[in-house]
Amino acid sequence: MDYKIRQDRTPQERKKLTAGRAAYFQLMREGYSNKEVCRIVGINPRTGKVWGNGRNAHKGRSRSAPPVRGAASTGPSRYLRESDGIHIADGLREKASLRPIAAEFGRSPSAIGREVRRNGKLYEAGGAWAYRPHAARGRADGRRPRPKQGKIGRNPELREFVQDHLERRWSPEQISRVLRLRFPDGPEMHVVHGTIYQAPTSRVWDTPAGRLAQLLDRRLITATRPPPGCASRRWEVSPPTT
Repeated sequence: MDYKIRQDRTPQERKKLTAGRAAYFQLMREGYSNKEVCRIVGINPRTGKVWGNGRNAHKGRSRSAPPVRGAASTGPSRYLRESDGIHIADGLREKASLRPIAAEFGRSPSAIGREVRRNGKLYEAGGAWAYRPHAARGRADGRRPRPKQGKIGRNPELREFVQDHLERRWSPEQISRVLRLRFPDGPEMHVVHGTIYQAPTSRVWDTPAGRLAQLLDRRLITATRPPPGCASRRWEVSPPTT
C-alpha cells in the first residue's frame, strides 16, 4: 500500500478524501482494524464506520448503499429449472428417448434419467415412467433441507451393529469391512468408515449426548497417519487400555 499517513488533520473537502476513501477499503481488505485504518487515513472512526457500512450521511439522513447483484447465470445450473422439467415431460409424452431430450438443453442423459427416476412415477402395469414437472419440483424441494438423518440413523439394525462393535473396541475401518462380509447382498448395511466417524453429529441417537458420540469420545479408537514419504505404515488401531 503506497498511501501515506496524512499529516494535516484539519477537515478536508469532499473531493480531497477520494484517495483516502480508496485507501480505507484497501487497508480493510488487508486485515487492518477500523480504528487503525482511520488513524492512517486521517479520518474520524465514525466516518470510517459510515464508509464501511455503505452509508452516506448527509444532514442527519442515512441512505443505504444499493445492493450488489451478480450477473444472472446463463449456463446450466446444478439444479434443473422448472422450464427444464416441462421440457422433459413434453419429450417423454412424445415417446422421445433420454439422449435427444438431454441434448436439446445441454444436459447429460444420465442427469435426465436420474431426475426421472427420483422424481417421476413408475406405472408398474405398463412399465413406463410418468413425469410431472411441478410434482417433481415439489419432491426435489422436499428432499433438499438440511440436516438429514444419516444412513446409520435411518437403519436401527445397522445402528445396533455399529454400536455393538464399537463397544468391542473395533475401529470404524474394521466395522466397515465386516459389514460387507456379513451382509454381501444387503447394500443398506454397507457404510464407509467416514460415515461412522460422522454419525455422532446426525442428531438421531437415543441418548441426548449420543451413544455413538460417547463411544468415540472415550478415545477407545485412535488412528495414526504415516509420516510423509513412508508408504509402508498403515492406519493402526490402538490396543485397548487396561
